[in-house]
Amino acid sequence: MRCPRCDGADNRVVDTRTSRGGRAVRRRRECLECGERFTTYEYVEGRTIQVLKRDGSAEEFDREKLVKSLQIACAKRPVSASQVETLADEVEDELSRQAGVEVPSSLLGEMVMDGLKPLDRVAYVRFASVYRNFQDIEEFQQFVDDLNARQRQEAEAREQEELPLS
Repeated sequence: MRCPRCDGADNRVVDTRTSRGGRAVRRRRECLECGERFTTYEYVEGRTIQVLKRDGSAEEFDREKLVKSLQIACAKRPVSASQVETLADEVEDELSRQAGVEVPSSLLGEMVMDGLKPLDRVAYVRFASVYRNFQDIEEFQQFVDDLNARQRQEAEAREQEELPLS
């Protein structure tokens, strides 16, 4: 590992910790030539996941693109950067677990929406409006009405009193 300051190759590891929920190893290093401390990360090289787009084309899964779209959906909402990173990690992990080499963009979009829904309702609607590509206001209104109806049903189900069996 070369020092980012002096480009020296001699360094020692000062501290080692797991990072990203155990999916990475974080190492603090010290350059033996100039004394600069820097951090490196080790990741398991995973298989490349291809996202199959609606138009039939394919592109490599890009975690940064996912994080950016989550940040846009969560802009000016009470969602922290760590929550966005955690959701991106969860989606990426789920893709790796259940998906093959090729993943339809629809599956990826549904995973993101499933993660955003309990996190922040406005961010969920923002993401869905772009992902679902509503063509007019009526489609969008129908989506919001359905969301409100499901939320009311869930609230009613939670509030219902359980009756004794005997």
